[in-house]
Amino acid sequence: MKLHGYFRSSATYRVRLALELKGLAWDASEIHLLDAGGQQNSPEYRALHPQGLVPTLVDGDRVLHQSLAIIEYLEECHPDPPLLPAAPEQRARVRALAQIVACDIHPLNNLRVLQYLSGPLGASEPEKQSWYRHWVAEGFAALETLLARDPATGTHCHGDRVGLADVCLVPQVFNARRYACPLDAYPTILRIDEACAELPAFQRAHPDVWQAVAG
Repeated sequence: MKLHGYFRSSATYRVRLALELKGLAWDASEIHLLDAGGQQNSPEYRALHPQGLVPTLVDGDRVLHQSLAIIEYLEECHPDPPLLPAAPEQRARVRALAQIVACDIHPLNNLRVLQYLSGPLGASEPEKQSWYRHWVAEGFAALETLLARDPATGTHCHGDRVGLADVCLVPQVFNARRYACPLDAYPTILRIDEACAELPAFQRAHPDVWQAVAG
């Protein structure tokens, strides 16, 4: 398997985490989103992914897009260790927590959105920063409430086993810190992030590690 992605992309980070947690062998192809106008815009990469987004996972003759779809593919092809619980209602809870990050927070703060804000819309850097922090706060406030009030939350987002929701949460916390988002109001989120940081798979997948690899 080869993962085409960017070391700091939270969507790529999610898939790295899933690959590492499942102990799978894979290679990386760095698609730098800023160099040379963005390598994701090259004809070669657009042929692989017409949206020009990362990540793309190539597994043999299969070309897979969208981080959650890729992770569910890995879950179905390599079910052990599982990233989703067994019971349908528990799986729905984990997917909902994951989608708050991947479908509600992240798309509004994706690089192409931020570039559109500062480019065609003429937003200043402080305005762009405010936009980013606003949507993180909106999503994290809801996520904190859902996690804190539910007895299904344990060491991790669902019980004491790391899963899909953690795989989505940790990259978003990383990016929130990059943008200096205030996080003190989310103690459950921070506690889970700290627990994940102790796990070797999360350490191996961290953007700082892959920044060094990418050079």
